[in-house]
Amino acid sequence: METLILHEDPCSGNCYKIRLTAALLGRSLERRFYDITRGETRTPQFLRDVNANGRIPVLQVGAHDEGGEGARFLPESNAACWYLAHGSALIPEDRFDRADMLRWMFFEQYNHEPNIATLRFWLSVVGEANLTEAQRGQIVAKRAGGEAALALMDQHLAQREWLVGSGPTLADIALYAYTHVSEEGGFRLADYQAVVDWLARLAALPGHVVMDRR
Repeated sequence: METLILHEDPCSGNCYKIRLTAALLGRSLERRFYDITRGETRTPQFLRDVNANGRIPVLQVGAHDEGGEGARFLPESNAACWYLAHGSALIPEDRFDRADMLRWMFFEQYNHEPNIATLRFWLSVVGEANLTEAQRGQIVAKRAGGEAALALMDQHLAQREWLVGSGPTLADIALYAYTHVSEEGGFRLADYQAVVDWLARLAALPGHVVMDRR
């Protein structure tokens, strides 16, 4: 079986969703740790050997051989999840359901993560006292955007157990990652009962692993 190496900061939700996907599929990952608060993904070595964009997560597929060949690197969390889940039940067979799954994954990156994940990072990692004036000025708008994303999910999940189809897909994994720790960014999950119930269903899946904390 191919070597899989996850280059990650273990408290990142984007990194966690890859690890969760692998765990639910029973696939093993080697883990390489970086602290983004210390600039460890901006070193010349990381930029040269892992990701020229200086970001994690990166899923490494294969290992270098003696000639330095053989390893491929896949940045972007949802792309890495897709690679791992190809051919599994986490990607629906139905054409519409597969497109709908991608819709929720795009929603996660454009509407959910920029608000919920950003506030979590600012408030629980950086600390509000250490934010710039520009960052503090964005808190109200990001909180409103995050609440709108949670409300949309709650409305959708009030009518169904999973975001797409009759079972968990990558859409659920992608949105679970930062939703289940959203209270660290000041959001009240108790206001979204359908989301709370959905989080419990995903946490009860065989193979589920918890997210690391700093």
